[in-house]
Amino acid sequence: MNFARLTTVITDFADRFIPVELKQDRDRLNQARVFLISHLFGPFMGLTVPAALFLLDPTPDYDVAVLALSILGFWAFPPLLKATGQYRTLALISVQNLIFCILWSCYFYGGITSPTLSWVLIIPLLAFFYIGHSAFMRGMVVGLFCLNVAGFLYLYRFFPPPPHGIAIKHIENLGIVSMVATSLYIAMMALYFAKVYESQSELEALARQHLAMAAELRKATAQAERAGAAKAEFLAKMSHELRTPLNAIIGYSQMLREDAMDEGDTLTIKDLDRIHEAGVHLLKLINEILDLAKIDAGKMEIYEEKVAIAEVIRSVVDSCRALLEENQNRLTVAVSGDIGPLLLDERKVSQILHQLVDNAAKFTQKGFVVIEANLFRNGPSEQVRVRVTDTGCGIEKQDLSRLFEQFTVLGDTSSSKYGGTGLGLALSRKLARLMSGDIVAVSEPGKGSSFTLKLPLKRPGARRAAEPQRGSLPAMAGTGIAGPAAA
Repeated sequence: MNFARLTTVITDFADRFIPVELKQDRDRLNQARVFLISHLFGPFMGLTVPAALFLLDPTPDYDVAVLALSILGFWAFPPLLKATGQYRTLALISVQNLIFCILWSCYFYGGITSPTLSWVLIIPLLAFFYIGHSAFMRGMVVGLFCLNVAGFLYLYRFFPPPPHGIAIKHIENLGIVSMVATSLYIAMMALYFAKVYESQSELEALARQHLAMAAELRKATAQAERAGAAKAEFLAKMSHELRTPLNAIIGYSQMLREDAMDEGDTLTIKDLDRIHEAGVHLLKLINEILDLAKIDAGKMEIYEEKVAIAEVIRSVVDSCRALLEENQNRLTVAVSGDIGPLLLDERKVSQILHQLVDNAAKFTQKGFVVIEANLFRNGPSEQVRVRVTDTGCGIEKQDLSRLFEQFTVLGDTSSSKYGGTGLGLALSRKLARLMSGDIVAVSEPGKGSSFTLKLPLKRPGARRAAEPQRGSLPAMAGTGIAGPAAA
């Protein structure tokens, strides 16, 4: 096992004793790791001193036992940290216990000339590892050390310890054992701290890379915003430049058609109808592109006014009448009487419903198109739901997920047969969501489709209870088109 792998295993083991609140701060986490590793593995090295004293002193006394118990006490700190989470308090108690162990062995074995005095070097090292940049904690450690040294000097001066039984030649051996143990302990902590510092340097380098990437992203975002603004400005200008000649084409085609009708020129009438239809279609496409650009730029506004949903549906049906007649479809409209007046953006709701009804009429041949409007409770709030159902060709299941994407036309056969740019449904859903609503679609190939517009219920005044009743749209004359019927 290499050093990096060993360090990872040791760190993972130490992390089991670190409370969650310490793991949320990287600096405190590193301090806690060093604290735990020193307490988990340090006692193995520290116990070499009382073991050597026990072997070298022919008459070991309670002083060796107290020293051994104090060193063994370091193993209690990891579970205490896990149980209490009081890191700073336990760090100060640990430093105090270390000072006690060092001065206790020095008191009984040589005083300031004791071979165990080298362990004093551990105190500032651990204070640096445990405490970090806290001036208060550093001051506490210095205060503890000074207080303990003062007590040690006082006791050693006025209450000298009893003589020990270790021979002078063995004192040198004790010094070697103590120095080796101290060196190993310092080396262990230094190697681990170097690993922590290396990891921190890698994190800082990664953070610098992320900052550089964030700066590039901000730059790219600014460029995209400028490009978006330029696109919106371009579309606004171009839409005006295109609308003016298109309106002229549509107007002149209507005038020429009227002249041709007066003259009975049926061949010219057909050509003028094609010109007129192409102009209207192109104008609709331009309006859709401009509306999408406004929504994407966050400049589309909602104008709510008092609206009767039945009147909106009536207007939509009238505008789609020709296509319904052309494809010989039968239409049923059912508007619940308890809806009443609503606060809606009439233009946008009409635009959405026109798209849904137009799609239903276009993709249905000699079938049925049903428009239903009612109220629906969705949790604590109420919604207005307008559902457009048809018995047309339907949509494949895998295509439903991308039905509302821009410039998506499902099926080459359908697009070539019925036409379409893939903007209408995308724009309709964006308009619905702009009004805090949505559009959902359900379809089955060969059986038809159902599109439901959901909008939050907003009343212009107090809501009155009313008996549900069907809408009162008059019967529509025309080939294969019926007026509203009971659902």
